[in-house]
Amino acid sequence: MTGRRKRQLANGVQVLLILIAIFVMLVPIIWIFMAAFKNHIDVFQLKLFFKPTLKNFPAVFESPYSLGHKLMNSTLVALVTVLLAIPIATMAAYSFSRFRLTGETTMLVTILATQFVPAVVIILPFFVMFRDLGLLDTRVGLILVNLSIVMPFAIWMIKGFIDGIPLDTEEAAMVDGSSRLQVIRNIVLPMAAPGLLTAGIFCFIIAWNEFLFALILTNKNAVTLPIGLALFKAEEGDLWNLLSAAGIIIMVPMFVLALIIRRYFVQGMTMGAVR
Repeated sequence: MTGRRKRQLANGVQVLLILIAIFVMLVPIIWIFMAAFKNHIDVFQLKLFFKPTLKNFPAVFESPYSLGHKLMNSTLVALVTVLLAIPIATMAAYSFSRFRLTGETTMLVTILATQFVPAVVIILPFFVMFRDLGLLDTRVGLILVNLSIVMPFAIWMIKGFIDGIPLDTEEAAMVDGSSRLQVIRNIVLPMAAPGLLTAGIFCFIIAWNEFLFALILTNKNAVTLPIGLALFKAEEGDLWNLLSAAGIIIMVPMFVLALIIRRYFVQGMTMGAVR
């Protein structure tokens, strides 16, 4: 076999593996999308052609499911988490990047190490603490928990972007009379904008999809969308048509967000990985 045929064979195998991977990833999404427009009885039949219905989507917002309240909880918790995490993480990342701090390496390693602690290990302390503080089943409690989850990741990612900003640019601005805050506002933040946006996207996704803490720390008032999916049960079993409709509602914001900021998202992932 010649070298050319070997390369063609290798390329063919690579394309085949990619197509298999795409198929494996898309099949569940296609199934959920189709099931969301089926009647309950049609979900259990392998039909490619069926009479679609839209009644599943308004049904998930009615009693006893009340998905609208859970949608509001998830949206508020995720947005507030991002609005608090990004400014705080940016200040911490800038400090680690531009100043020599005592125990800097230890602090950075400790921040990173918190990401490797299993959630089941710390859920009980959070539960006891929130019970004593009266924060169980509240949005404030979920926001605090999500901040503890996303902050280490945001600090490390944003620090990588700030490290890539030339220090000479800031020094030149300060020589011209700019204060440190003006340098941060006029130079650092615009240049690090792709990193801030990328970190914000990931923080939003993590807070939006968070399940375990919301399951343990909420009961009624602050229940989020992922927990609400467990409510779609009846005497005849799981209501897959309603569950799929709710699943699409959960996925749509992620798809829309990815489409809107895809250019910054790819740029942020690439630059952050290199730095």
